[in-house]
Amino acid sequence: MKKLFKWFFTLVLLVVVLAVVLLLSLDTILRVVAENRIRAQTGMDAEIGKFHLGLLEPVVTIKDFKLYNPPSFGGTPFLNIPEIHVEYDRAALAKNQIHLTLIRFNLGELDIVRNEAGQTNLFALGLALPKKGAAGAGDQRLKEIKQRTGLDFRGIDALNVSVGTARFIDLKDPRNNREQKIGIDNVVMKNVRTPADLAGLMVLVALRSGDFLTGALGPGVNLK
Repeated sequence: MKKLFKWFFTLVLLVVVLAVVLLLSLDTILRVVAENRIRAQTGMDAEIGKFHLGLLEPVVTIKDFKLYNPPSFGGTPFLNIPEIHVEYDRAALAKNQIHLTLIRFNLGELDIVRNEAGQTNLFALGLALPKKGAAGAGDQRLKEIKQRTGLDFRGIDALNVSVGTARFIDLKDPRNNREQKIGIDNVVMKNVRTPADLAGLMVLVALRSGDFLTGALGPGVNLK
């Protein structure tokens, strides 16, 4: 009986130790899983400096997130995001609702790349800037997500956005390479419920970028 108790105690102690190790390494595991999922779904390499999922508080934080273009665009950098910080309503999530109380999003750098075939990465990856009528398309996208996942988007109470630099890289002719500092720091928008609520932010980005983004994305536009 004594040996059995000793064996059982050792087993319980081992389980506790493993649980502690798992909790301590959970963020690392989630970081690797996230990088692999992004790679599998987009074909683009991703690096995440730090991933934190709060167990006691409803918080998700990603720091130093870097996304790289696929081989067809030379594996060049695409996005550099120093921070994505999300705080959510846990009670709403239990009801299959997405209610975000705070998002802090810092886009440090966006690289628009044109490859030797004349393709631009944003268009090739289906990520071009919104056009007229994009708000309606965004609403439709939210409906599709609800149908597929069962999650109902309830909005963002506070969205804090910073945007740093945009670059254009021409792999065929580097003489066309350009850089534009956007310089948006901590612009806060309240009660974001639909894509139309982001119209003010898009106007601000357009004003700060001048003709850079339209020149880089416009079909047939030469950046020389």
